[in-house]
Amino acid sequence: MLLFAIIAISFIATLVRSTFGFGESLVAVPLFVLFIPIHIAVPLSVLISIFVAAVVVVQDHREIHFNSAKWLIIYAFLGIPLGLLLLVYGNEYWTKIGLGVLIIMYCIYSLTATNTLRLNHDSRGWLFVCGFLSGILGGAYGLNGPPLVAYGNARGWSAKHFRATLQAYFLPASLFGVAGYGLRGLLGWPVFKLFLFSLPAIIPAIFLGRYFNRRLHGASFFKYVYWGLIVIGCLLLLHR
Repeated sequence: MLLFAIIAISFIATLVRSTFGFGESLVAVPLFVLFIPIHIAVPLSVLISIFVAAVVVVQDHREIHFNSAKWLIIYAFLGIPLGLLLLVYGNEYWTKIGLGVLIIMYCIYSLTATNTLRLNHDSRGWLFVCGFLSGILGGAYGLNGPPLVAYGNARGWSAKHFRATLQAYFLPASLFGVAGYGLRGLLGWPVFKLFLFSLPAIIPAIFLGRYFNRRLHGASFFKYVYWGLIVIGCLLLLHR
């Protein structure tokens, strides 16, 4: 039962990640912790992230905005150590509540506001804010996505460019994060075993998600993303 649940969650989470460019942790971590401890769930989600990002970068490297990805990565590295401290020493219950409220509030604002932020060119200040926050959330709970969605939406990236650029961010950021988990003693055979069992579900989900991504266009892409984030925010609020 445990392995079936982990494999099914890995397939769904990877399909979301490959379709929208992020989100496997937003799906996987809240669902994984229903079956396994959070100190196993988060590193497992990061291993999945590394694998998916590597495949997508090879597939779609021509669609990556490398300058944006570069600065998001640099600033995320500054935030990841703070996220690791939050994971090890923070109050899990109140952190989840806070994350859930912030995600829902931001998504409602983005869906209803008429004058949201628009950037015609990369902004070093916004790259720092979004990259740094993404590093903190990624290091703590593998929830890198919301700040990256905010930046991609402000820049007006298409669905395929958003997906590809985020993978160029996720690959080194996730490698850095998983190294931190290793130094903290949070990696071990239980994590790698679950990852290996999940691979037969992860691989087809990557290619299926790419197919779906190519059929999402314009503003509808980010509307789907925000509604999905609202669902995840509600899961964070309801989970005990």
